[in-house]
Amino acid sequence: MGWIAGFYRSTIGRKIVMAATGLLLVGFVAAHMTGNLLIFRGRDAFDAYSHFLQGLGGLLWLGRGILLASLLLHVHSAWTLTRQAQAARIDGYAESDPRAATRSARAMRWGGVLLLVFIVYHIFHLTVGSVHPDFRRGEAYGNVMTGLGVSWVALFYLAAMGALALHLRHGVSSLFQTLGVNHPHLNPVFAKVATALAFVVPLGFAAVPLAVLFGLVR
Repeated sequence: MGWIAGFYRSTIGRKIVMAATGLLLVGFVAAHMTGNLLIFRGRDAFDAYSHFLQGLGGLLWLGRGILLASLLLHVHSAWTLTRQAQAARIDGYAESDPRAATRSARAMRWGGVLLLVFIVYHIFHLTVGSVHPDFRRGEAYGNVMTGLGVSWVALFYLAAMGALALHLRHGVSSLFQTLGVNHPHLNPVFAKVATALAFVVPLGFAAVPLAVLFGLVR
């Protein structure tokens, strides 16, 4: 196991881990968004989807464990790489001009913080229900209606989706290069895929709180 720890402690190792876990998390959010859109088919369809997931039992918990581990590795690798870059600038090994830190990099960093806060809140809001005063176990559709019917909560969800859009646009376009898939003919394709995901996935998520706020679903 020593070589695994050594690999992760290296800069390239952490970049690869961040890219690989990012790819897994992108797949999850795309699938999760697709499931969420079932809310537009009505209470029965959405609750049936929720009950199906709960019925997976151990497989569901295995998936949650993999996602949690991926998220923790993604956050830790991003945090340590950021600290390394900052230390390099302080020590004079990198450009000290603050303009060297691009807007997209800063957006990724602070957008990532917002997404992490959102993920924690979302779990306690619509999965555990501890911060949802009207939460009723087994009633997924009703919980979404009452939970996102609160204006500030819906706005927080929408702000998080804005951060997700920025994260996907920058992250997806660069993760393939980090994983070694770098070709002049493929890079424009990856950039278009990143742009499409950054538009479609957050928009799909945002459609739910917007629909609840404007009474398009009841």
